[in-house]
Amino acid sequence: MKILVCASYLHAWNSLRPEAAIFIELARQGHQVTIMTQGESEHVSKLEECGIRVVDGYPKRKVCFDTIKKIRHELKTHDYDICYAFNSKTIPNAAFACIGFKVKLVVYRGTTGGLYRHDPSAYLTQLHPRVDGIVCVSEAVRQDVVKRVWKNKDNVVTIYKGHELDWYKVPPTERSEFGLNEDDVVAITAAHVRPSKGISVLLEATKYITAPNFHLILAGSGYEPHFDEMKASPMSERIHYIGHRTDIPSIMCMADFQVQPSISGEGLPRTIVEAMANGTTSVVTTTGGAPELVVDGETGYIVPTGDAKALGEAMDKLAQDKAKCTTMSEAAKKRLDESFSSRVTVKKHLEFFEKLLKQ
Repeated sequence: MKILVCASYLHAWNSLRPEAAIFIELARQGHQVTIMTQGESEHVSKLEECGIRVVDGYPKRKVCFDTIKKIRHELKTHDYDICYAFNSKTIPNAAFACIGFKVKLVVYRGTTGGLYRHDPSAYLTQLHPRVDGIVCVSEAVRQDVVKRVWKNKDNVVTIYKGHELDWYKVPPTERSEFGLNEDDVVAITAAHVRPSKGISVLLEATKYITAPNFHLILAGSGYEPHFDEMKASPMSERIHYIGHRTDIPSIMCMADFQVQPSISGEGLPRTIVEAMANGTTSVVTTTGGAPELVVDGETGYIVPTGDAKALGEAMDKLAQDKAKCTTMSEAAKKRLDESFSSRVTVKKHLEFFEKLLKQ
C-alpha cells in the first residue's frame, strides 16, 4: 500500500510519537510511506532511518497553492492509495489536491465540538466533499462528527492513538523539591489553561477535601486568572503552582493520582494517557474521551462534568486511601497496555484503509 501523510512534525517527539509510530510500523511491514512535512523538522532523520520517505512541504495557510501543487505532483508521480491529512492546514490543501485522483482521502479529528454544518470553514476540513473517511481519536469525537457529515457516515471511525509503556519510563521527581514527604497524598493537574479546562471547578472542589495531608500540584501555563481562587481555597497552603515544566511525566510518576477537570472540548486527553503509562490513577470528568480511558471505580473515578462537589468527593476518596491509589494505578497501567497499544492502532488503520480501497 502506498500512503502519503500530510502532517506537522515540528513539535516535541513525546507528543508526536503516537502518530509517528503508526507510520513507522507500516513502513516496517513493507508499506510505502511518504510524509510531507516541514523540511526543517528535527525528526526528519529519525523518520528516514525507519524507512519513511520525507518530502519538504507544509502549507503556510489553509489554502496554499504551492502546497496543493506539490501534493498533486506527488499523487501523479507515485500513484498513492491513501492520502492522510491531520490538521486544519494540511486537510484543506490535501482535499483540493486530491480532486481528480482516485486516491482515498482520510482526515483526522482530535477534538469534540467546533464542527458545524452552518460554518463555511468546516467545508475546508472534515466536511470537505472530497473527504472519503475520517479517523476520530475517541468514540466521543466520532459521535460528534457523525452528526455533522452529510455522507459516508460509516466511514467515520474511532481509532485510538496507541501508546507503549516503554515510551514513558521515567524516574519520579523527588517529592522534596516541593516540600512533600512520602506520607503526603499528592495529586497533579497539568494543563495549558483555557476556560474548557475546568480549573475553577477544580479549585471549588478543594472545599470538599478533608484529608489533612493532601496536596495539589498545578502545572502548566495560563493559571493567572485563577490565582484568587487558589488563595480562597481552604487548602490554599497545600496548593502548589509550579508553572510550565518539561518534566511532567516524572511529576506524574511521583504523584498518587492526577485530576482532569475539563468541562468541554477533549478528544483523548494525553495527560490521562501519560498518567496511566506511569502507573498513576486519575479522576476525570465525563467530557470528551476521558471516560473511554478510565474504568470507573477500577482504574480511576469518573465524575459529572462541572460538578465540583462530586469531583472533590472523588479526590477525597483517594486522598484518604493511599492503598486504593496504588491498586487503581496498577490497573490503569495494565489497561493502557492491553487496550490502547500502538499495535492495535496500526491494525485498525490498515483495516480501515483496506475497507476504503474496496469502495
